[in-house]
Amino acid sequence: MIVDIDGLTKIYDGKPRVVAVDDLHLSVRRGGIFGLLGPNGAGKTTTISVCTTRARPTRGRVLVAGVDVVASPATARINIGVVPQYNTLDRSLTVFENLYFHCRYFGLRHSEARVRSSELLAQFHLEERSDAYPQQLSGGLAQRLLIARAIAHRPAVLFLDEPSAGLDPQSRIAMWEGVRALHNEGITVVLTTHYMEEADELCEQVAIIDHGKILVNDSPARLKSSLGAQTIYQVQLKRRDDLAPLIARLKSLHGVSDVEPTPEGVRMFAQSADGLLPAIVVAAQEYSLSDISITEPTLETVFIRLTGRDLRE
Repeated sequence: MIVDIDGLTKIYDGKPRVVAVDDLHLSVRRGGIFGLLGPNGAGKTTTISVCTTRARPTRGRVLVAGVDVVASPATARINIGVVPQYNTLDRSLTVFENLYFHCRYFGLRHSEARVRSSELLAQFHLEERSDAYPQQLSGGLAQRLLIARAIAHRPAVLFLDEPSAGLDPQSRIAMWEGVRALHNEGITVVLTTHYMEEADELCEQVAIIDHGKILVNDSPARLKSSLGAQTIYQVQLKRRDDLAPLIARLKSLHGVSDVEPTPEGVRMFAQSADGLLPAIVVAAQEYSLSDISITEPTLETVFIRLTGRDLRE
């Protein structure tokens, strides 16, 4: 394993006292794309911060490429590339210089740093912007430069913390293609996200975290299968008193596995979407049905089944 997390706990003392990560155990195999998935405040960024030596754990041990990140942080950083949530490019340096000085910081000679920087400009299609400054770049181009800089010293593991945050759909798709290309080069990628489609699209392995604890850890396909990820019907009602008869009626429909009340009406889980919609409409008529949304099985379905709430709640 390229990343081994054993009993990681991070507590922020204060009023109130916050347990950001709670006895977390996790392993990431070499060469894969691993996703740490969860809502805002779940402990994703704190976990990445400890793994990348930016925060010290309260308890536990983290090894990256066999190096203890607390005992030997400087050595660990040689194996680590980091793209944080926020733009950390040096605004006083050009695109080329941001890459060049990063290479120099990690020990490359002048000529090696120039060659490596030129390679990265070509790889990330930034040659035409080499003399531009970070503030002149779009969000998508800045993200490309952040990733290029993070891998300039050829780390074993690239950590991406919410890499799609703030990107438009086109830039997000371009970023996904870049991550796949890095994976094909043999770089292990660990990313945090609260975008279901991002984890489903990119990751070979996904761990869902909530309140600082790992709920499940498996491939997206197996998670959706083994946890009974099903089609979800969100039924919004204007009248929401005495929902028990409606819930009982919906539960009796063929293929329905569960129905639960929500603040807007009811949430129904079914094995498929075939033929259920008309029956739901008829059953909910006396409750002044206002809307029905249908969600096909996704990782968000898994999260809802585990926690009883939406990922972004």
